[in-house]
Amino acid sequence: LLLSAAWQRGLFRPLAGRWRWVVVYTIVELAVPWLCLSSAEVQLPSSLSSLLVATVPLVGVVLARATGSAETIGRRRLTGLALGLAGVAVLVGVDVRGTHPAALGEVAVVACGYAAGPLIISRRLSDLPGITVVWASLVLTAVAYAPWALTHVPHHVSGEVGLSVLGLAVLCTAVAFVLFFRLIAEVGPARATVITYINPAVALVLGVAGLGEPFTAGLAAGFPLVLAGSVLATGPSVRAAPLASEAVVPG
Repeated sequence: LLLSAAWQRGLFRPLAGRWRWVVVYTIVELAVPWLCLSSAEVQLPSSLSSLLVATVPLVGVVLARATGSAETIGRRRLTGLALGLAGVAVLVGVDVRGTHPAALGEVAVVACGYAAGPLIISRRLSDLPGITVVWASLVLTAVAYAPWALTHVPHHVSGEVGLSVLGLAVLCTAVAFVLFFRLIAEVGPARATVITYINPAVALVLGVAGLGEPFTAGLAAGFPLVLAGSVLATGPSVRAAPLASEAVVPG
């Protein structure tokens, strides 16, 4: 899907000379996090995994400051980040039974990767078309995964599984990445990672609406905290004066 869109728009030429950063982005945002998260989910409770991944915005703020971001992180945004994380904790709880240190480390790698990816896009690849970068990253990841995948082909794939994979590929990957690039250009890399606060909230709401799961007190209390934290964390920061180095990236 992305190949067709990029080809029709002639968006491949900008990749010339930028492959190194595309490869770095692919490793940081796709290849390593997907592998680590798939492995960790086998060992960790879903609630703990969701909570750990929801620390991405906090990691993003730390990385942005550590790498010399010109953006001011004020009290409002820090309060929003903390409030959002507290909301996630209320939503999913923390189940530490049966956890494995290696799996916890894998999810930590995922959080760091998801936080670093938007920074790379914003600082090194912001002038490239989002569709082209996503297409190239997915191709590189597929090539890296191919040796293992080709030697572990399942004997049977049901229609339900096939449709699930198709939905993940089209909606949750291709479309989602294109929209995420637009979000990074609009609000910046640190604020864009706040979407991880919404993920567990949406998952629990869909569970109640579609799977008949109980509407718990944690859901009733945590969901407003998540929304309030996201609003505060993505709000405009107060600056003393505009910085000459800042530029608006078209969405």
